[in-house]
Amino acid sequence: MTLILLLALLLEWGIGDPRSHYHPVALFGRWAAWCESFLYASERSRGVITWLFVIIVPLSLLYLGHHLLAWPFDVLLVWASIGWKSLFEHVQVVLDSESVSEARDAISKIVSRDTAEMSQEDARRAALESLAENASDAVIAPLFWFILLGPMGAVAYRMVNTLDAMWGYRNERYLEFGFCTAKVDDAANWLPARITARLMLLIGRSTDWETVREQASTHASPNAGWPEVALAYAADVKLGGPVQRGGEIDERPFYGEDGARNVNAAAAFDAMLIVRNSLLAAAAATMVISLVY
Repeated sequence: MTLILLLALLLEWGIGDPRSHYHPVALFGRWAAWCESFLYASERSRGVITWLFVIIVPLSLLYLGHHLLAWPFDVLLVWASIGWKSLFEHVQVVLDSESVSEARDAISKIVSRDTAEMSQEDARRAALESLAENASDAVIAPLFWFILLGPMGAVAYRMVNTLDAMWGYRNERYLEFGFCTAKVDDAANWLPARITARLMLLIGRSTDWETVREQASTHASPNAGWPEVALAYAADVKLGGPVQRGGEIDERPFYGEDGARNVNAAAAFDAMLIVRNSLLAAAAATMVISLVY
């Protein structure tokens, strides 16, 4: 287990996500879209059936590879389940943008909200929120499920999270069909999101857990608010605030202390450092647990 995790992390840090049409996550996404094309109906029961079919078929094939090809295959499974390097690369492009138009273009690639009216600070704030949320979804949650269920647990989690990104929307098409998808993803991320928040507060030397809990409860997601609010407190930066989606304003509150810093270059650097150190701490803890487990 420890060797598998170490090699997978080294591949992720050294190479990151291969930019290929044949990346396992891209292949899984096309498989899910193809299944949706003939199984879709605006019904919860159909959503459950489709979700099970989309997950079970590839997971069965991967389980066969896990047994036949042993640890080299497991290394690739864990590597494909983690999105560490690309997460920071996408966010850094937004933060390094020299104009509003560059920032809007860069942030449009990583968030689902409307970007046409964003200021440069809005784009930076959205980038840090995405960084905080995906620190949990793309790194800590796969590590968590790896510790619980091994390589197959990590890759099963990545499938669950990918389907949520495709079907877990509260719109007319997916409200019923994607209900199961969203609820399973909420359950899979419940504890990892709170672990991520704790790590960020620890690294940022903030102890205001109760306030973080109160502010996180105002977020539309049962999980995403935890790392976002925790990063706001850990880095002393103002996150949250109203956002526009589908032409409508979502009146979210701002997160962080009164008088917290706006997202300038220095604040963004501090936030990036806190997230990076939190993930390093999580990786180190996972390595230690895997030695004992």
